[in-house]
Amino acid sequence: MILQMKGIQKSFDGLEVLKDISLHVDKGEVVSIIGPSGSGKSTLLRCATFLEKIDAGSIDYMGQDAVTTNEHGVAQYVPHQELNRIKRYFGLVFQNFNLFPHYSVLKNIMDAPVTVQKRPKEEVYEEAMRLLKKMNLENRADAYPCQLSGGQQQRVAIARALALNPEILFFDEPTSALDPELTGEVLKVIRQLADEKMTMVIVTHEMPFARAVSSRVVFMDKGVIVEEGHPEAVFGDPTQERTKQFLRNYQQ
Repeated sequence: MILQMKGIQKSFDGLEVLKDISLHVDKGEVVSIIGPSGSGKSTLLRCATFLEKIDAGSIDYMGQDAVTTNEHGVAQYVPHQELNRIKRYFGLVFQNFNLFPHYSVLKNIMDAPVTVQKRPKEEVYEEAMRLLKKMNLENRADAYPCQLSGGQQQRVAIARALALNPEILFFDEPTSALDPELTGEVLKVIRQLADEKMTMVIVTHEMPFARAVSSRVVFMDKGVIVEEGHPEAVFGDPTQERTKQFLRNYQQ
């Protein structure tokens, strides 16, 4: 198992956003998280990647505790150095790309492996060029983000995350900032990664895509997991009335 989250609780200003959520991800799985806006999907992802601190619960990666809850019911994170080591297990792709505007495409991809992971420049360069070719962007290595379309920027962001050789890749609504034509470019790349058995967790509003590419679908609403299972079961024959209602509204 790559990721195990148990009993996750998170509040903002007294408003409970995540209510005792548990989620696990096994190697090679593609888990899509769907649900209405405000259901807690992105917050769950931000907690999994330590961008938000949980109030209670536990998170472990590859069998290593990152967060546990003490006897007073308060979440305790491992020391900073250990947490940084655990962070190397995952990569994160944001909805708004988050590329460095003053870095070229190549430098955006190479920066973290060289400066954070201390890998040899030559090795990282070869890996970056291989990834750019995979993203169909090998001729854009010297371009800057402002010279790229949104779809191209998102593919660079995916290459940047992959350059860290993560065990698991998180996507937070990777196509929500793109028009329909560019959305297809990015979904094609994610589908290819799924075919290569890359472990992924994808928060998405793209229902046909989630149904086609996922090993498991998680439906969230109001800070809880309402239903989860094989995509054909969740989309084709959901057991919960709330899931049925959400999917009906989506298909109209």
